[in-house]
Amino acid sequence: MAQAEFSVSVLPSGRSFTTHAGESILAAGIRQGVGLPYGCKDGACGSCKCRKLAGSVVHGPHQSKALSPEEDAAGLVLTCCAIPLSDVVLESRQVTDESAFPIKKMPSRVSSLERVSADVMVVRLQLPANDNLRYHAGQYVEFILRDGARRSYSMANAPTARPEPVEGVATANPGIELHIRHMPGGKFTDHVFGAMKEKEILRIEGPYGSFFLRDDSDKPIVLLASGTGFAPIKAVLEHMLAKGITRPATLYWGGRRPGDLYMDGWVKARLAEMPNLRYVPVVSNALPEDHWTGRTGFVHQAVLDDLPDLSGHQVYACGAPIVVESARDAYTRLAGLDPEEFFADAFTTEADKHSG
Repeated sequence: MAQAEFSVSVLPSGRSFTTHAGESILAAGIRQGVGLPYGCKDGACGSCKCRKLAGSVVHGPHQSKALSPEEDAAGLVLTCCAIPLSDVVLESRQVTDESAFPIKKMPSRVSSLERVSADVMVVRLQLPANDNLRYHAGQYVEFILRDGARRSYSMANAPTARPEPVEGVATANPGIELHIRHMPGGKFTDHVFGAMKEKEILRIEGPYGSFFLRDDSDKPIVLLASGTGFAPIKAVLEHMLAKGITRPATLYWGGRRPGDLYMDGWVKARLAEMPNLRYVPVVSNALPEDHWTGRTGFVHQAVLDDLPDLSGHQVYACGAPIVVESARDAYTRLAGLDPEEFFADAFTTEADKHSG
């Protein structure tokens, strides 16, 4: 007969918690305020991967790119879909101690819709005046759709930063800003780019995610964004500005064409306010009519070209899974980056979660 509860211990922090029968390690950790690293919660991105030192688990459905059979055999686990079969001991150096904010469900009202490129919409949400969503810059919320399906989007504003005021909209409560890319055929984004109107009510839940600036370090920072992976990076920059964090930081933002860098002007305006910030926009598929004279190629490679030794850095990478994983592999293998200093949020789509 299956035991109802097992204990999970995490080294070197010594944090421990219990799992209910059939509950994943990550779900139990979130429920009990233990900040394990994670991203998609669906076995697709690999952000929650850590080493199992003792015990036995069974994995639910997951993508082989997130955890290969070889990694599974070597004792690595995806906490988001690993269900303990015994007491378990894990090794994860990215556990946060008291940084978990309460996860809340709440209604939100669309206060503005701004199309900033051909396929990116900036959606600003007003939150209930009597309800305060506390979060770390870089975390995300989930929309709860009418059929129970969920869609995840990162807050693009720091909790200390109010979104730009919108004429005619009360801003007593700061609200949140999201950057949503249109995925044609996608149930939710087709609605955002089609029928969504101001004042529409949407249910959200959050905050989620372990992607946020570690303030206990003074190492120089590399911020790596592809496409709308810029959203949580923007929140991190606002957080640094609001808190007076002056660590040297370099933002590498990549897109296929210049228009994909949809807030390029916003970043350039921050350079005057943040003298320790550098900005390197990178375009991979510029056309002659773009008149692009900046850096070209893959954005993760631009970092290596500029910084062949990352042994003294922290890297925060966000965006397409292929970019995040290419960066993780190259920086730790070729540039001496400590794997524990690579923080990531891979933006998995519904197709990513259900592909082979």
